[in-house]
This record gives sequence, C-alpha cells and structure tokens, in this order.
Amino acid sequence: MAMDDQAAGQPRETKEKKKKQKKMKEKKQKLSKTQEENTAKGANDTSENDVKPPETSFPPTFSVSEIKNKQRRHFMFLKFKMEKRKEKLALKKKRKKERAALGDNAPPKPVPKTIENQRVYDETTVDPQDEEVAFDEGTDEFSSYFNRLINPKVLITTSDRPRGRTVKFCEQLATVIPDSHVYYRRGLALKKVIPQCIARGFTYLIVINEDRKMPNGLVLSHLPNGPTAHFKVSSVRLRKEMKRRGKDPTPHTPEVILNNFSTRLGHSIGRMFAALFPHDPQFVGRQVATFHNQRDFIFFRFHRYIFKNEKRVGIQELGPRFTLKLRSLQKGTFDSKFGEYEWVHKRHEMDTSRRKFHL
Repeated sequence: MAMDDQAAGQPRETKEKKKKQKKMKEKKQKLSKTQEENTAKGANDTSENDVKPPETSFPPTFSVSEIKNKQRRHFMFLKFKMEKRKEKLALKKKRKKERAALGDNAPPKPVPKTIENQRVYDETTVDPQDEEVAFDEGTDEFSSYFNRLINPKVLITTSDRPRGRTVKFCEQLATVIPDSHVYYRRGLALKKVIPQCIARGFTYLIVINEDRKMPNGLVLSHLPNGPTAHFKVSSVRLRKEMKRRGKDPTPHTPEVILNNFSTRLGHSIGRMFAALFPHDPQFVGRQVATFHNQRDFIFFRFHRYIFKNEKRVGIQELGPRFTLKLRSLQKGTFDSKFGEYEWVHKRHEMDTSRRKFHL
C-alpha cells in the first residue's frame, strides 16, 4: 500500500512542477515583450528629439554613508566623486565652446564667491582721497618719518634667556631690516630698555617672545611716542628650513610692499611696518619685503627679483618667513599695567562671522 501511495503521489508532483514552469515561462515572455516595447519607444524618442537621457548610476535618494562596509563605502565615495568631477569638466568644456562661438558677444565670466569678496562692509574702510584721513596721516606719530625728517633705526631684542632658534630668528630679521641691531635683554625690564633706546636714537623696539623654544610673540613699539603693537607669531621658517631658497640677502635697502590694509586700524598697522625701512629703496639689490594681509593674518615674505629676459621676471625667496596676527594696539610706549589700548582683539566677541575682518 505504501508503494502504491508513492506511485500515486509522483504524477501529482510532476503536474504541479509543469504548471509552475509554464507560469514562469509566461512571465518571462511578458517581461521580454515589455522590454522590447520600451526599447522601441526609447529609440523612437531619441530619433525624434536626438536627446539621450542622462545615465545615473546612483538613485536620487542614495547616500554613501548608508553603506556599512568601510571599503565598499570608500570605493563608492571615490566613484561618486569622479562622476561629479566628470560632470563639472563636461559643463566647463560646453561653456568654453559657447564662449568661443559667441566671441565678443559672450557674457562675462562669473566671479567665484570667496570669503574675501563676500566680506562684511566695515565703516572704517579708508578712502585715500578722504581729507580726514590725510589730516590724520599728517599729524600722527609716523608723520616725521613720512616727511623725511628722521631715518629709522631699529633695536631687536628677545625675552629673557632665549634659545637658539629665537636667536637665529632675530639675527635673520636683522639682515632684512636695514640699520637694525640685535641686543640681548640680560634680565632688564622693558620700561628700563625703552629710555635707553630713546637716548641712543632708536626709532623702533622689536621684542621677540618665545614659548617652548619657539618664537610665539612680537612686540613692535614705535619710539619715542608709540604706538605699540602686540602680535602673535606663527609658522616661522628660518633660511635653513626653506627649500629652493636663494643666497643670503645683500645689505641693499629692500622695497616694501603692503597689501590689503584697508581699514583705519589696518592703515595704521601698515604705516608702522613701512616706517621700519628707509625711504629710498636700492633697486640694484632687487630685494622686496612683503607684508600681505589676508583675513587678518599678516604674511611676511622676503624675495629677490630674477630678470630672465626683457619680458619675464621670476622671484626667489630668501627668508625668513613668518605669519603675524594682531592681538592689541596700545597708545604710547609699552606699558602693560597702565597703558591705554586703542584696540584689543576679543575673540569671542569679535569673531562672530567668518566674513568680518578688522584690518
């Protein structure tokens, strides 16, 4: 009886399998027909409009961060980035062709948005033709220098017990600024140093402070009546640490370039830097000292011109290089206790926007 039941069950199973296979075949045929119809429609559409639909490898709601496998996620991110780059290059080529086809009638190139050109307007921005600014320049502490009544003479010193890197930085800074002299503090307070500087005819006092054997601060005091500026120093590179640097600078007086000091505060800081150097640069030396202000960071570079031919000119960096950030501007000479401050950088109150600058 058991054998008969098995024999009777086998044809039923085969019938069910055949039915399932028929259904699967019918489904496949329907799918193939719909695909053929879609391809035919797509071919007709492309022939009519000659426009191919964009190929998208990622769905619109796709997020790479949803992939849990780290290697796969990294691979897909790179792929996504490459596709974006290809689209950008294709759009750039298309615009270039359109611009070449239009010629003179082409629209102007769009200006990219940067933090500098999106800067928040400052009311203290200096207009060079303003009478008030001209009057202030004629009566400020630097007027005697710009009227050619005095020649700059600079004393460079350090904090107590300076280390080798700070000493080398002072020595190299003295080769950049003409008529500058390096003296060691020997434990003297600045209130005692300043009267001695004034008695010996110095017009500037530069103090290099250090922390953990690295220069980290600079005090620039104009003598005899001030003002005094305190800067944070960073990114100091000495000459030996620079690649492809030129030979040591010559004793010629360099040119001075001041960039982007646009506000009243920046204007006074720029005049402080300008008064460090003698009036008439010696162009024979082909040396240039640059103070470039960008986003309230003052980048110092020292270069030499290299004339390759009548039209081409190259530059060669001589060093040292460093970056300054203004901390405070004080009236008069250095006085940490009773000094009157014109401007103090308060980070939490002033740095509320990335597009607001003070220099």
